[in-house]
Amino acid sequence: MSRTILLLLLAGAAIAQVQPANPGFEQGELGREPAGWFQPQAAAQAGFTVKLVDQGCRTGRCVMLTGVQNPPPNVFGNVMQTMPATGYPLHRIRLRSAIRVEGPGTRAQMWLRLDRADNSVAFLENMGSRPVFASDWKTYDVEADVPQDVARIALGVMLFGPGTAWVDDLTLEITGDIRQDRVDPPRPLTPQGLSNLTAFARLYGYVRFFHPSDQAARADWETFAVEGIRAVEDARSTAELIARLRTVFTPVAPTVRIYASGDMPPPGPAATAPEIMRYHHNGVGLPSGVGNSIYRSTRERLPAADGAVRKPFTAGIAAGVAASVPIDVYADAGGTLPHAPPADPPVTYERSPADRATRLAAVVILWNVMQHFYPYFDVVKTDWPAELPKALTAAATDTAVYDFQATLRRLVAALHDGHGNVLSPRPQGSMVAPVTMDWVAGDFLVTRVPKGAADGVAPGDRVLKIDDKPIAQAAAEVRAQISGATDQWIRYRSASELSTCHAGPHTGRIVLDLEPYAAPGTSKTVELPCVVPRYKDMETYTEPRPAKITELEPGILYVDLDRVTEEDWQSVVPRLASAKGIVFDMRGYPSQPGIQALAHLTGTTVRSARWNVASAALPDQLDSPYHESGWDVQPEKPYFTARRAFLTDGRAISYAETVMGIVESFKLGAIVGEPTAGTNGNVNPFKLPGGYTVTWTGMKVLKHDGSQHHGIGIIPTVPASRTRQGVAEGKDEILLRGLEYVKSGA
Repeated sequence: MSRTILLLLLAGAAIAQVQPANPGFEQGELGREPAGWFQPQAAAQAGFTVKLVDQGCRTGRCVMLTGVQNPPPNVFGNVMQTMPATGYPLHRIRLRSAIRVEGPGTRAQMWLRLDRADNSVAFLENMGSRPVFASDWKTYDVEADVPQDVARIALGVMLFGPGTAWVDDLTLEITGDIRQDRVDPPRPLTPQGLSNLTAFARLYGYVRFFHPSDQAARADWETFAVEGIRAVEDARSTAELIARLRTVFTPVAPTVRIYASGDMPPPGPAATAPEIMRYHHNGVGLPSGVGNSIYRSTRERLPAADGAVRKPFTAGIAAGVAASVPIDVYADAGGTLPHAPPADPPVTYERSPADRATRLAAVVILWNVMQHFYPYFDVVKTDWPAELPKALTAAATDTAVYDFQATLRRLVAALHDGHGNVLSPRPQGSMVAPVTMDWVAGDFLVTRVPKGAADGVAPGDRVLKIDDKPIAQAAAEVRAQISGATDQWIRYRSASELSTCHAGPHTGRIVLDLEPYAAPGTSKTVELPCVVPRYKDMETYTEPRPAKITELEPGILYVDLDRVTEEDWQSVVPRLASAKGIVFDMRGYPSQPGIQALAHLTGTTVRSARWNVASAALPDQLDSPYHESGWDVQPEKPYFTARRAFLTDGRAISYAETVMGIVESFKLGAIVGEPTAGTNGNVNPFKLPGGYTVTWTGMKVLKHDGSQHHGIGIIPTVPASRTRQGVAEGKDEILLRGLEYVKSGA
């Protein structure tokens, strides 16, 4: 064998893909975990089982997961394995398996995670929006683009609920290649460059979302944005900008006209056909949205009858530049006119936020989604066009992943949307202070100190500095990146951000300068170790909550709807039916029992608030009629006759506000505490070039009477707030006020 051939063979072996161990579950001892797979220790300790079986399988052997009733919080069944990512970077992959599920209240979810060498997560998909409930064998896929820096692949199937799931015939395949894009360094925009990119951004949205040509429908709009920015930014004059815009847009929109303002060229030869194509938007369908999204954007064919064809949309896109964009395009059996030539195979790119054009493209895409589809500009009164140049200018010179994340978050914050957020492609490890802190009457206080967590720190101590930064400065910095419709939601989010340990001189620790409640006017400095957050743990709430189901006084029951499980709820229903008083805690994000509770408080059908999804017919929301929907809650027995109070505050958002809105409208109980977050409606997440994920509210929600909910929320009928003294004394003043109300009629 020649040395050359040997080297080629070695090179091929070096890039061969590592395959999952025992993907068909044919190897191993029956009744035990299949060879190459394992179940996490926490799941095994909770009683979940994973075993190899040869009955009920799709082919040969398979793995069976069995669930348990009422597992510990955040524990679920899981069969998984990890493997090196050798041979997979810069490829598109598909994880596929056959799954079936049996048992009420049971679901399975296949998952795929890509990890970097530093343990940060590059990708995670767990079928949370499309879980498996079917009892017959079906095949499911998860697809991912593997970045260059991925070191490990983890995969598996999770089980939730008391039933059983079977998994068989798992495969992991490469389905395509990814090309690495170039990385251009930061540099500031010139005034002319900013004007050019503004023109490109405006036209990009008009064509992508409203011009229904076949060419536009099959375009890779992420690549188009990146390459278009590079093509037009350095145009030196209006005439040159127009020429470059034509070069960029004509391949995807051959009938769009771009011209000097006031000098529209005459239309070309008329091209007619029996039908027209136009976009129909239900909200906006985005390619990286969740799988079961209610939002859709589709092209529809209509007869080209007299008067059916709308005039092109015309608008100025920059100083001295205008565009005419057909929003109805003639179509025949061969497609839209003019017919598109055969398309080249699409090229998938790995794009880095270190690349300047990628960051600018992300701003252009985010801005356009909101410009044409965000439903609350009439409420929040943001000057959204003014936000585009600010974000482009910052993005051009951002130098790090988190700098650009801050730019995107500031842009989203201008929406004043409580669901609005931007998640980084390189999430930092989440560590928090070992004590809980919150805003109380304008002060940032230590509100809870778990036993043994922080000697010398007490509830009621006022925070003066965090990591040597005055609290007013630290709060202002985090508030600038928080999107919220109300100040109460922004306070809640900022308290969470301020309690998070960030990389810096005190990595792994947080330094607090405090004014002790017991020694007003003095100060002390404490350095505390950061800890892993524990969600919905009674010791980590900002107020001292009782156990999730508690008899506060004889005949008066407390039920924390933020923590109870389905099983908890079913067990407590008989006790609630005979109770004299009930206090429901809604401070947080309740699970399904939130709605189930309401069914026992009414003798007639009650209805949700009014969900309104827009059908944008024209750009810039010039014609966006809304279509209303909602859902009913049917009464259930037994009927709870007790006097009841619902505790709430600014952390109650979305689903929690759906529950509280029904309570408010149908007067199902007293609302005790503080106003809710003032943001409701289905979220419509999407990804941006560079890997950032944006969340936002895709629909307009009105109260039952048609009045505004966004920015207002649910207003308590029995106002109550916390005080520094109450915090220091370990009191939950909102709970005490709710108890007082219930006792007054019990």
